[in-house]
Amino acid sequence: MKIQLGLKGSTDSRQIENRLQYHPDVFEFFTDENDFTKEGLRRLRFDLEWIKSEDVKQIVIHQPMRFHGLFTELIAPEDKCRDLYYFIDKSTNDMLQLAFDYDCQVLVHGSYSRQTQQFIDMWDDVNSARAQAYHRMDAFSALGQDHIMFENSISPIFYYGEPKENTYIYDKGYRLAFDTSHCFIKMHGSNDALLASLKQLQNHIVHYHLVDSMGLTHDSLPLGQGKIAWEQVLPLLNPKASSIYEIVLKDQLDAVEQLKSHEYLLQLTQKLRKA
Repeated sequence: MKIQLGLKGSTDSRQIENRLQYHPDVFEFFTDENDFTKEGLRRLRFDLEWIKSEDVKQIVIHQPMRFHGLFTELIAPEDKCRDLYYFIDKSTNDMLQLAFDYDCQVLVHGSYSRQTQQFIDMWDDVNSARAQAYHRMDAFSALGQDHIMFENSISPIFYYGEPKENTYIYDKGYRLAFDTSHCFIKMHGSNDALLASLKQLQNHIVHYHLVDSMGLTHDSLPLGQGKIAWEQVLPLLNPKASSIYEIVLKDQLDAVEQLKSHEYLLQLTQKLRKA
């Protein structure tokens, strides 16, 4: 399979300029709540036109992670988190309008992890909270059709790793974004569980966040610096899916860690071909 150069950046023009100089195959926008004001959306349209003019083949718009300091958890109940609930609705609708207009993709998290428990506590139990997450994803999936995907978390709400959970998600028919580190961490650093999940969900995966980890915390390491068995992961990636390197950067204006991860995969691919 062809190893895509997938880079991630915000709507900061300096970050976009930095990424575009490397001529990526895929660009993923990391948005924030300010991108969904009237002025923010106008700028986002300009950015989409700019990136498309540079012949970037695939663009993904990642939902804003926070609103007024709170994570955009799909389980946020309407009656207790009214402003957050409607911001999730509005921002997702705004992203989907852009996706239909510019033929790009929207990424929504099925859950996060840092504040998840406080939202779970607003429900009778975790099963009620999970039901709400799937209710929201069902609605967004129907609305977004082939322009929306859902990413796995480390929380108990929406994750990949256990065969039963994978089967439930697969049978939902969602278009999936697969974060390798999230699955690896959720499964306590088990490459066997990661590989089995990649294989089981492969046909519904449309996008990957390729990122390494030691399997203990959300460390977002460059590829080759963690414990993920990339030589086994590579053959299990859906060749029809897009991908980016979601690596923590020392300097947001310099994508060097993402580029080094790309070089690591290119070298590994050459090694596997010779083997």
